[in-house]
Amino acid sequence: MARFAYAPFPYRTPPELSGGRTGPAPMAIVGAGPVGLAAAIDLALHGVKVVILDDNDTVSTGSRAICWSKRSLEIFDRLGIGERMVAKGVTWQVGRLFHRDREIYAFDLLPEQGHKMPAFINLQQYYVEHYLVERCADFPDLIDLRWKNKLIGVARRKDGVVASVETPDGTYDLAADWLIACDGARSRTRELLGLDFAGQVFEDRFLIADVEMTAEFPSERWFWFDPPFHQGQSALLHKQPDHIYRIDLQLGRDADPEEEKKPELVIPRIQAIVGDREFSLDWVSVYTFQCRRLDRFVHDRVIFAGDAAHVVSPFGARGGNGGIQDVDNLAWKLAMVIHGNADAALLASYDEERIRAADENIRHSARATNFMTPKSDMERIFRNAAIELAADHGFARRMVNSGRLSLPCSLAGLSLQTDGPDCAGAAPGLVCPDAPVTGADGRNSYLLDHLGGSFTLLAIGDIEAPSIPGLDIVRVGKRGFADPEGLVAARLGRDVLYLVRPDQHIAARFVASTPEGIAAAFARAIRMNPKRTEAAA
Repeated sequence: MARFAYAPFPYRTPPELSGGRTGPAPMAIVGAGPVGLAAAIDLALHGVKVVILDDNDTVSTGSRAICWSKRSLEIFDRLGIGERMVAKGVTWQVGRLFHRDREIYAFDLLPEQGHKMPAFINLQQYYVEHYLVERCADFPDLIDLRWKNKLIGVARRKDGVVASVETPDGTYDLAADWLIACDGARSRTRELLGLDFAGQVFEDRFLIADVEMTAEFPSERWFWFDPPFHQGQSALLHKQPDHIYRIDLQLGRDADPEEEKKPELVIPRIQAIVGDREFSLDWVSVYTFQCRRLDRFVHDRVIFAGDAAHVVSPFGARGGNGGIQDVDNLAWKLAMVIHGNADAALLASYDEERIRAADENIRHSARATNFMTPKSDMERIFRNAAIELAADHGFARRMVNSGRLSLPCSLAGLSLQTDGPDCAGAAPGLVCPDAPVTGADGRNSYLLDHLGGSFTLLAIGDIEAPSIPGLDIVRVGKRGFADPEGLVAARLGRDVLYLVRPDQHIAARFVASTPEGIAAAFARAIRMNPKRTEAAA
């Protein structure tokens, strides 16, 4: 069986220490994990130069984040690696829930057709990082990826940041206009700034094991409450590429992390699940649940994203997906500010929108953890009753919580969105739904292939799309893409206009072609006076 081959990336002496040309960087990013690399690529697509600092010289060890949601895959697709991830990953959309040895119910996360990206794929984090690193190489003039460059100090200034960096060749100072901290749950940036990371730590410990074996388990999510092979606890099984299976086992509050990772304890537990078959351990870790976040994500010219800003338990796949959606929200705003097309006040909406998302993820994560690890006999009685009822009653299934799986957060009612008319279609604040389209040349594609990266006016049906400075136009129907299966009209309505943000969220909806109203909604979406918007364009 072929396993992922870890290989170090080359360290190069930074120009600050080699006598090369240096100067302030528009953007510095700390952390070359999925979130930091995705942020760099997104900014490069907007023409922003980026320096990435990482204290390591390889991708992450162990599978870590494996469940990538439909929304994250749509973002990765816009960044240029989505199709590659789907081709390598294990696609799934069905989950099954068991109590002891009995299947209680199953659910389908994407029962409808007509989407480019699946509900979820399972793909080890090291593959995702590897693909992103290779994608960074497509921007040699915009992305400077520096391995073995460790952040050791941060000085905030009114007009930027100075990062002190340690390398094998010595230390240097890197001046940048902005710095994005994507350096994980143990963020060095957060520590250097002395920021409080408040929240809740759950006492129960869980074992993660990546197991390599040949087996016929389907490409589904299987979750057990009180299984026969691990009585009184919970368990989770996921299939990954390369014959790797992820197994999560609840251990209880008193488990010793170092003892529980020993092969002589892990192997019998795995044998109890997979039966009499050969397997080998690829990676083992023990963790506790945490639900924490910063009070604010924007701190002058230092901005936090991903686990550096917020952490949740892994059940529900809300950690990695939430981080990718952070930078999807942030990059276009920073690019507009850097290019002078918006004021820095626009960045307040990153706090507003992504704190809502973080709180939603933390709320779901905490509820799942409390359901899986009842703290009293009464809580356990309630949980077991809900599970038993769920086998035959739909209302009880809503009470059973093995991790509410990641969905994009709605931005409805927040400051950048303009309320639209009450009509059929997608409301402002939602991600624009995908659907198949066909071009005039007969080529088939998907609607989201043509949205994202810039503000776009999406016209569906016979409605006119007025020319507004600064807005691209995409038409479906009249003089535009065909809607071969009728799914664009079914999901977005007929004879309607949408103002779609660079992150593919809907900023406004119109049923009449009013240039003044559209210009006002565009100005609101970038927090700029409409007259100034017209002048800038």
